Amino acid sequence: MQRFQQYIDGVFDDGSARFDSIDPATGHVWVSMPEAREDDVDRAVKAAEQALWTGAWPAMTASVRGKLLLKLADLVQANAARLAELETLDTGKIIRETSAQIAYVADYYRYYAGLADKIEGSTLPIDKADMEVWTRREPVGVVAAIVPWNSQLFLSAVKIGPALAAGCTLVIKASEDGPAPMLEFARLVHEAGFPKGVVNIITGFGPSCGSALTRHPGIAHIAFTGGPATAAHVVRNSAENLASTSLELGGKSPFIVFADADLESAANAQVAGIFAATGQSCVAGSRLLVEASIKDKFIAVLKAKAEAIRIGTPLDMATEVGPLCTARQRAHIENVVAASVNAGARIVTGGKARAGEGFYYLPTIIDCDGVKAPSFEAELFGPVLSVVSFTNEEEAVALANDTPYGLASGVFTQNLTRAHRMIRRIRAGIVWVNTYRAVSPIAPFGGFGSSGHGREGGLAAALDFTRTKTVWLRTSDDPFPDPFVMR
Repeated sequence: MQRFQQYIDGVFDDGSARFDSIDPATGHVWVSMPEAREDDVDRAVKAAEQALWTGAWPAMTASVRGKLLLKLADLVQANAARLAELETLDTGKIIRETSAQIAYVADYYRYYAGLADKIEGSTLPIDKADMEVWTRREPVGVVAAIVPWNSQLFLSAVKIGPALAAGCTLVIKASEDGPAPMLEFARLVHEAGFPKGVVNIITGFGPSCGSALTRHPGIAHIAFTGGPATAAHVVRNSAENLASTSLELGGKSPFIVFADADLESAANAQVAGIFAATGQSCVAGSRLLVEASIKDKFIAVLKAKAEAIRIGTPLDMATEVGPLCTARQRAHIENVVAASVNAGARIVTGGKARAGEGFYYLPTIIDCDGVKAPSFEAELFGPVLSVVSFTNEEEAVALANDTPYGLASGVFTQNLTRAHRMIRRIRAGIVWVNTYRAVSPIAPFGGFGSSGHGREGGLAAALDFTRTKTVWLRTSDDPFPDPFVMR
C-alpha cells in the first residue's frame, strides 16, 4: 500500500502516527497517511518562524519570490494529471472536474507571482515640515492555512499564493479526509526550490493537529475554509495567540429564477450549481427559488436533466456525478432528507443512496413548498436541491436572505433593472447574474454572516497577509529640541 509523507522544514517524514485513507468509490482503504500530532505541529511552526526571519527567504526581493511562484505554477500544470488522479482517488471527486480545476489552479499561482512585486506602501503628505513619512507593507508572519477535502488544491492556492507573494511563511493543514493531493503537492514545492521551512504541509485530526496549530504562539494569521462550527473553535483558539483570521465557511446559496429567464440556460446553470462536484461545493446553489408561474415547468426540466446524469466511477471521464467523500456525510444527508419528507416535503427525484459499494447518493430534487423542511435550511454538502416558489420580487428577496449564510447567490432574469435591484438587496459576497460558479484569480471570493469574513482571490487577499509599518524620518539637521523646554 502506498505511503504518503508530511513535509516539514524541507524534509519528508512519516509523522508521529499513521492512519488509513478510504477510497470513496469503493469504501475500502487504499493508502496510508501521516498523522501529525502536537510535536509535529510545533516543529512545523518553528521551522516556518525560522524561515520567516533568517536565511534566504527574508533576503529575497519580491521579484524573486514571484519567480519562485511562477516555477511552482509551471510544476502544477506539468503534474496536473497526477494531482487530479490523486484528488479523485482520495475524495471521489470526478476526474473530469479535478483535471479541469487543477489545470486552472496554475493560473492562480501565476496571478500572485505577478502581484508579488506590486504590493506597495505609500508616501504620506504629513502635516510636519521636517518629516518624511511613508508606509511599508510587510508580511503578517507565519500563516496557518487550513483547507477542507473538497477542491484542496484550489482552496490552498488562494491561501498559499497570496501569502507567499506577501513574504509570509506557512504551515498548511490538509484535511484528514482525502489529503493525498496536498501531500503530493509538497513535492512540487520542494522541486520549485522554496527555502526550507517556507512551506510546510501536514495532515491530522482536529484535537491533536488542528487545535495545536491554531493556538500555537508562533501563528500570526489563520486562513480557514470549513464549517461554522469548526470555525468557532478556530476563533476561540486564536484568542491564545491573538492571530488574525480569514474564514470561508460555506453557504446555503439561493438560486433565483424569474419567469422571464431563459429557462434552458437557467436549468443548465442550476444543474451545474448543485450536481457538479456531487454538490460538495461551498457555493452550491442548493436553494432553488422559482417564480410560481413557471415552477412546475422548470422542475420538470430539472427532473429530466437530473435523471439523465451519468453516475459512475470517478476515474471515468464519462462520469458526471461520483460518490460523496465520506460515509458519515452520506448518513447526514439521508437523515436530513428523511426529516424533510416527514415534515411534508415531496421527493421529485432521487432521495436515496445508490445500491452497491461506495458512498454514492442519487441526484435529488425536493419540493419544499408550504413546509418547513430541514433540507431547505441546512447546508448538506451533497447533490440535494430544495425548491420553494415565490410570487413577486419582494418575496424572492425575503426568501433569499432568510438564512444565516451569505456566500453566493444566482439571479436569472432578462430584466436588467430587476437584476440590479436584486444585486443590491441580496446579502451575499457573490452575486452571479445569468451564470453560476464562475471564478477567477482576479476576483475576490468570500461571504457575509455565517459564511465568514475576509476575501480570497484578487489583490485584497494578498493585502490580508500583510501588516502596515509606518516610517518617520526627520529631515532637519537641527538638534532634537529639549523636550522640557516649552516654546
